[in-house]
Amino acid sequence: MIAVVGAGLMGAATAWQLARRGHQVTLIEAYGIGHRRGSSHGSSRIFRRAYAEDLYVRLTGQAYEQWRELERDSSTTLLRTTGGLDFGAGRDPRGLARVLAEAGVPHEVLSAREASERWPYVRFDGPVLHHPEAGVVDADATVAACVRRAVEHGAQAWTGVRVTGFDVREKVRLRTDDGRELTADTVVIAAGAWLPELDLPVTLPPLKVTQQQVFHFRQRDPSLGWPTLVFGDETMQTYGLPSGSDGGALSAVKVAEHDRGTPTTAGSRTGVVDPSSRTRVSDFVRDRLPGLDPDPVAEATCLYTTAPHDDFVLDRHGPLVIVSPCSGHGAKFTPLIGAMAADLATGRAEPHERFRLRSTA
Repeated sequence: MIAVVGAGLMGAATAWQLARRGHQVTLIEAYGIGHRRGSSHGSSRIFRRAYAEDLYVRLTGQAYEQWRELERDSSTTLLRTTGGLDFGAGRDPRGLARVLAEAGVPHEVLSAREASERWPYVRFDGPVLHHPEAGVVDADATVAACVRRAVEHGAQAWTGVRVTGFDVREKVRLRTDDGRELTADTVVIAAGAWLPELDLPVTLPPLKVTQQQVFHFRQRDPSLGWPTLVFGDETMQTYGLPSGSDGGALSAVKVAEHDRGTPTTAGSRTGVVDPSSRTRVSDFVRDRLPGLDPDPVAEATCLYTTAPHDDFVLDRHGPLVIVSPCSGHGAKFTPLIGAMAADLATGRAEPHERFRLRSTA
């Protein structure tokens, strides 16, 4: 029997992958499915192929296939293709293009004038990378689909149940706050920002938990289809994407800073939006995204749990499999990480050297 602790994106995907392979699975979530206390909620996450490293470009290709498999299995649309733009000196569009070219990923590099003709509602002042395979993932729908299909494949889901102790021997005995005990051959820990707070016999790399702010801005022309946007310069790293339902009934775009967040813990985060972030992002919208009204119509917070080098933590230690954090960019890989975690839990594969606990220190 395999227990999965945490039903955010990665835990839910792992439970789905394991259950569909015929394994006995118990998924344990301290809150409700789709809760908003962590890193897995909301209707919009970026899917993109543009990375500076070939490793992640290759993984995005594998993830795309897994997204389509999850959609087929769940009969749910989860990934919508919009195309994506990378611009700003800090993104190095031409350098990204070289990596994509080596991987055979469709793309083009446009001048600022060419890009402005195609996307007049964005202001460019240098080269722009466009790759048409980028898109938007619905995180809320993904968690719901994975949990639903895991249960339909035979998994049990314990919700509102917090694991309070791990007795790790040849097997693992879990204790919960409602007095239950569960003995599992293997336990997958997908606790996200709660990982550093767990009492585990595992040496974790140094992890940084931050509260991030996201803002939604109304489109001036609701008929326009916006691509995903990743911008970087010497002052900030910012991203944007169609908001989905998080932005309200009218068309909106989600914009946020990637590189700034308030240090916190899963247990102490305030959930209060940092007003300085609101000001910076609104100023960015006013300057760079003239197709949006610069006054946000909705806002929210979430958590990043970041490992050294912005890598993932995906490793096995005895009967424990550690499947988090994802360093603020893992959502696009959700069903693939679920498959990789399932392989670790069942002994079908060794950890990727880059994601081992010891290699991230």
